[in-house]
Amino acid sequence: MAKPKAGAIPGVGDIQAMWEASGLKSKLIFTILMLAVFRLGVHVPVWGVHPELIQGALGNQLLGFLDMFSGGALTSVSVLALGIGPYITSSIIMQLLSVVIPRLEELQKEEGEAGRRKISQYTRYLTIVLAGFQAVLILRLIGSAGAIDPNITPWVFYVQAVLTLTAGAVFALWVSEMITERGIGNGGSLLIFAGILSRVPFYWTQTEQLVSNDAQKSFFLVLLLGIYLVTIGLIIVLQEATRKIFIVSAKRQVGNRIYGGQNTHIPFKINPAGVMPIIFAFAVLAFPSTIFAFLQQQNPTGIMREVLNFYTVYLAAGKPAYIVGEFLLIVFFTFFYSSIIPSMQPKEIADNLKKYGSSIPGVKPGRPTAEKLGEILSRTTFIGAFALAAITLIASSATSITGITTLQGLGATSLIIMVGVALDTVNQIRVHLLARQYEGFLK
Repeated sequence: MAKPKAGAIPGVGDIQAMWEASGLKSKLIFTILMLAVFRLGVHVPVWGVHPELIQGALGNQLLGFLDMFSGGALTSVSVLALGIGPYITSSIIMQLLSVVIPRLEELQKEEGEAGRRKISQYTRYLTIVLAGFQAVLILRLIGSAGAIDPNITPWVFYVQAVLTLTAGAVFALWVSEMITERGIGNGGSLLIFAGILSRVPFYWTQTEQLVSNDAQKSFFLVLLLGIYLVTIGLIIVLQEATRKIFIVSAKRQVGNRIYGGQNTHIPFKINPAGVMPIIFAFAVLAFPSTIFAFLQQQNPTGIMREVLNFYTVYLAAGKPAYIVGEFLLIVFFTFFYSSIIPSMQPKEIADNLKKYGSSIPGVKPGRPTAEKLGEILSRTTFIGAFALAAITLIASSATSITGITTLQGLGATSLIIMVGVALDTVNQIRVHLLARQYEGFLK
């Protein structure tokens, strides 16, 4: 079987090889089935709610952004309306706390797999708490819109609805972990990917209605789609770009044979964090937006009303300050996420190189190597962070410039997530295919 080229799009032969590879077929089927089960759950409504009455409850922009990740589960008030959001938020909080709290940092870095399992357990507990809190906020918004069945006792409805939405968030977490452990790709990212993909027909229908019989808007639609295509190309380049650091191995003589002395390289990705900074930034921005939307429904007065008006005018989704905040958060989370990736720790890499008698040409082993690697990683991460944030900013601004707001939910955030998740999944499939080739060679 021919070896697939790096970065190539899988062809018919590669697709056939997927089903023949050892263990890969079962992983693919498991992933597809779990995604199908999750998407079926999106269409199961919470008991006692009239979804058709809540369309204006959260505001069009906020509703569109939140509904994008849930794949329509929020607007339909599904049992999976919270989706994977509470887990992402709790993961962010735990990772930030691990930098501040020494005990958590020790669990993450020094206690190995047992420590990471402990942190995962804490993250799950926090997910349940956040899911309950978000469920209360969303249900209050639904109640303010008059979408609750008046024939149901209020406290009975709220108790069962909060429990249902919290259980749905836990189920989404379980599906995500099952896909990551037994399937192909990152479970959480794939759930978001499937949700975004499911909304494409809805966004396109709205866009057709907007541009019909309007030549100017049709032109702007073509311009916007062209910007999206360029964005996709830039995303692919950014996700696949690497910085190669050349390594020289020392020669060793064992008996009459000489080992080592070969040149190799360590590939560092320009954007090592992938789509996670985008997801993290969105989660951070969406959480306060939900709270402000809830407060607006309470018709506040005085200083609170002034604060909410200021937020609506300057800080709401799509506003310049929101876009700038998203830009800065993406940069921050790219650096932060890269700093906790085990394979990108300069000191550990330098120690391993010294241990196996390898070095960077012209750099002394040990501390000088760690400092050199740290300098290189800082520069590459800086380029990747600002490139990722700039792509997001350009594509996000395109919808405002062209006036085609119906595709705002399918903007830069969605494109980067979809392309990034697709590339990551294809790369994992390619690893399985290459492993199968080596198995056949050894046989």
